[in-house]
Amino acid sequence: MSKDAPDATTVGPLRALLPVFGENQLMRIIFAGTPEFARVALAQLHAAGFEIPLVLTQPDRPAGRGLKLQASSVKQFALEHNIPVTQPRSLRLDGKYPEDAAAARAAIEAAQADAMIVAAYGLILPQWVLTTPRLGCFNIHASLLPRWRGAAPIHRAIEAGDNETGITIMRMDAGLDTGDMLLMEKVAILPADTTASLHDRLAALGGRLMVEALELAACGGLAPVKQPDQGISYAHKIEKHEAAIDWADGATAIERRIRAFNPFPVAASPVAGASLKIWESAVLPGQLPAGARPGEVVAVSERGVDVAAADAVLRLTRLQKPGGKPLDAAEFLRGFALAPGMVFGPAAEAAS
Repeated sequence: MSKDAPDATTVGPLRALLPVFGENQLMRIIFAGTPEFARVALAQLHAAGFEIPLVLTQPDRPAGRGLKLQASSVKQFALEHNIPVTQPRSLRLDGKYPEDAAAARAAIEAAQADAMIVAAYGLILPQWVLTTPRLGCFNIHASLLPRWRGAAPIHRAIEAGDNETGITIMRMDAGLDTGDMLLMEKVAILPADTTASLHDRLAALGGRLMVEALELAACGGLAPVKQPDQGISYAHKIEKHEAAIDWADGATAIERRIRAFNPFPVAASPVAGASLKIWESAVLPGQLPAGARPGEVVAVSERGVDVAAADAVLRLTRLQKPGGKPLDAAEFLRGFALAPGMVFGPAAEAAS
């Protein structure tokens, strides 16, 4: 394999070896993951015929208006397909929940897996986990490592204005997304992409690449590549407070954040006594109207609500009021009056 990052061109020759591998079902894998991104990968691995004696996922969490305990997407899939599930609160034998960790260790060892596949699991894997499976632990990471290591690579790639991202299959080590790269494939970030739309494409790609990586591993066909020391960046966890729009920022930066925070936590800004969620927007060409203040509504029409940012006008095309649902601008304005001269932002919140 090339010494460069293993992208779609460098893995091509390896994929040609796939037909000579042994039967998929002879490889036993443990799967560790929690949200929908991970469920997609688990479903593809299951469909490919890998034997899955154990699934690890986060404990059930309160969700919805009634705050009822809800199983993760991964757990729901596992139960539907009669795959044993364990939900430790921690895997650290010397941590806060040693009983959970000890029970998980017993289950992992009993599974006698060839490999563990990890996708958006949410718990740190101690060294004993990394070394228990015969082939080690493999991670499906939604970025082109070493760019966007960490918890929120899809959000941060859109927010930063990256033109491309992708999936990296990585052999896990004790660091934060620092392990050797095994397979990588690039995906273009489209101008209208949100975290939701990009997530779905990357989830499908991640499952497919993980199947290929395991098939290669079964015959010794993987060639690990160390991550370069240059180009490292960290995708820090998304915090709810980041959703507040600062209209003193540039219009392009705000538009990117609106797409990055769709569907969570959803960009928001107060106006007319209510905090509105902004789901979609577009930067308008041309200069700001003379005297327009950041956050000021400069025009309203069925096409959208035009709001001044620091350097241009941003048209809000899909909005949501408290207790309502997301609506296109024309329909939204029939139930929530906005007019030129109104101001979005902290000043509007203080006035209310």
